[in-house]
Amino acid sequence: MHDQQNAKEFPRRQFVALSGALGALGAATVLTGAAATVGGSAAAASGLDAGPTPDSCPTTPPPGGTSPCPPTSLQGICGRPTDNDPLWHDVQYCTSGIVPPPPQPKPDCLKVTSNYVVLHGQPETTHNYLLSPTCRVTGIECPFLVTSGPPNYWNEAWQNARSGGDVPVQYPNIGLGINSQTARRFNQLHIHMAGVRASTQLRLQELESQGRMATSPSQWANPANQAAVTGSAGDRVYRILRLPNLQDNLFGLLYTNVVRPNSLNMADQTIIVVPKMTAAGFAGAFYVLNSDTSIHDGTSTCDYLLVYS
Repeated sequence: MHDQQNAKEFPRRQFVALSGALGALGAATVLTGAAATVGGSAAAASGLDAGPTPDSCPTTPPPGGTSPCPPTSLQGICGRPTDNDPLWHDVQYCTSGIVPPPPQPKPDCLKVTSNYVVLHGQPETTHNYLLSPTCRVTGIECPFLVTSGPPNYWNEAWQNARSGGDVPVQYPNIGLGINSQTARRFNQLHIHMAGVRASTQLRLQELESQGRMATSPSQWANPANQAAVTGSAGDRVYRILRLPNLQDNLFGLLYTNVVRPNSLNMADQTIIVVPKMTAAGFAGAFYVLNSDTSIHDGTSTCDYLLVYS
């Protein structure tokens, strides 16, 4: 589905303060490149693992590990289980059978695990899906996402969307994306699993051959690694990073290497992941694009590069 602008900007000072509070509470530590912890019909009718109920998502670390959900102290920004959001209602239906309030229809629960659910996007096509946490997490602005606590939602999205995955994106080139706080329609974290144009894939491979992208997260914010990529709204400029895999927490990499050192706002960021593809198939690398409106000709939405319909 396309996300639309409907939320106010989250002040950076509040994000930084809450991020610091996480460390003080001992909930988790900010990633600096370490790998993150990975953790229709109703789910009950399909026989899928229902996972935790909305009110039972752990807020204290289990023995020997960290909690996969934001602590109660962050519910003011990361969301409460009682929030009235349509996508959160869909998640609750898939995980615990709570029927969405009318006139919202029951969703098709395409995959349900203890950490996430996969749903149809809108318009409903074979290359438009959403992966959303079973935890209550509003979106990219939630400070918990940049810690080692949450599951690796990006890698889970790729494992589902790839050829041979449980919910494959049926399109020659795949894109995964998340919108900024102000550019999204729903306030439950969701990663778009969709298509991208062949021209986008070719442009990124061209930039790679020219050495115009970062090859380590520490280089990601360097202006030399910014480039224009043409999408549905013309050219937009992105910071581009090439990674060999999605084992690291992309939220943490972005915050540590781009947002914090440049005094930016995490809530304003968009992330798009494009797996490198050749005629032989997946080429074992990922292009990770980031942008925001602080960049000249930048953007806060992933929708320009993703193909939903």
